[in-house]
Amino acid sequence: MKVESLHKGSEAPIVEELTRLLGHTPAEWSAETLRHNTHNAVTAGIWRVRVGSASFVLKLVSPGGEVVASEEWSPSEVPSHWNYWEREALAYESGVTAAYSEAGISGPRLLASYRRPTGEVALWLVDVSRDGAVPGTRWSLKDHRSFARSLGQTQGRFAVSGLVPRHPWLTRTFLRDYVLSKRIDRGILYSEEAWQRPLVRDNFPEGLRRGLVRLHEEREWFFSMMERLPRTLCHLDVWPNNLFAKTDGTFTLLDWSFVGEGALGEDVGNLVPDSVFDLFVTAGDLAHLDREVFAGYISGLREAGWEGDERLVRLGMCASAVKYEWLGPLMLRRASEARQLGYGGEQTADTDLLYAERGRALAFLASWAEEAKALAKGLGYTCSEGVGSCGFPTP
Repeated sequence: MKVESLHKGSEAPIVEELTRLLGHTPAEWSAETLRHNTHNAVTAGIWRVRVGSASFVLKLVSPGGEVVASEEWSPSEVPSHWNYWEREALAYESGVTAAYSEAGISGPRLLASYRRPTGEVALWLVDVSRDGAVPGTRWSLKDHRSFARSLGQTQGRFAVSGLVPRHPWLTRTFLRDYVLSKRIDRGILYSEEAWQRPLVRDNFPEGLRRGLVRLHEEREWFFSMMERLPRTLCHLDVWPNNLFAKTDGTFTLLDWSFVGEGALGEDVGNLVPDSVFDLFVTAGDLAHLDREVFAGYISGLREAGWEGDERLVRLGMCASAVKYEWLGPLMLRRASEARQLGYGGEQTADTDLLYAERGRALAFLASWAEEAKALAKGLGYTCSEGVGSCGFPTP
């Protein structure tokens, strides 16, 4: 047995679960830790478990304990909370992770789920990294467009039918709740000193400050708009680390922790900027990625029979820029720190590159925010800034 970074005392449950899964006790097995958001205590760990030539993925979801890595990522016991701890387990067990399968997108196949005496749920999943699947971190623009088309097909069907699942544990106002959970002092946006720190001064584009301030000050307008756009079933964490393209042309979508109701365009509105924030796509390719993903998504919606005004979808995509309202202030605060950490707690090798790329991506989102305002005006939609009430024309 070879075990890597397993919690003390967790070997016995794994052996027991493997025995139930395989029908016999494995003579040897090994576990390799997979990268994940270590701040979120809902995920107690993710491992690739190997038994001979077979491999599985074990994801352990947890109600949390007395100590959590980050207070803003604390697990919740409330089913409607954006970070409800049991949501992903329930999504697998109820079949929600297969809700997109008709369009060729699904979660990894659930082999078994075991509720441990500790209260944790062990999800044993098919290892989708096998058999030549290409991770989203290595996708071409063509791959992104193809995925967006498939996503449009399935989300279009939900929008047309109006039959978005009504499980009580699905999220309903994820975007608003997630952004407001970020306990970051937005006052730093107005600090001259913060904007003159070398990492910021040398790498953030001119004019970004104004765009970030406006996005912050008008965030209630964006929340209200997003909550009133056409509804569908959204994954709400679509980004390269959660995507695989399989050799048969279908896709696997990981991490269903936030799944719930959202706006048409919201998921692709996350995919585009998040591909740059973690340096999987260069900021120089942002405009091209935007065009390819939007075109693919619209194509999928039309194939699903959705006949609405595509400006509504573009509005949902652009207004979703508010999801990263907190990232600019976080970057400003961290600019004074010696070490810059990326996803999974890994140290970023080139901080200037990180700030330059993220700065350009944030500027791109600021332009999306302005486009969203123009689209809303053109569509005759009115929202009172700071109030959260929107008036929509009758279709």
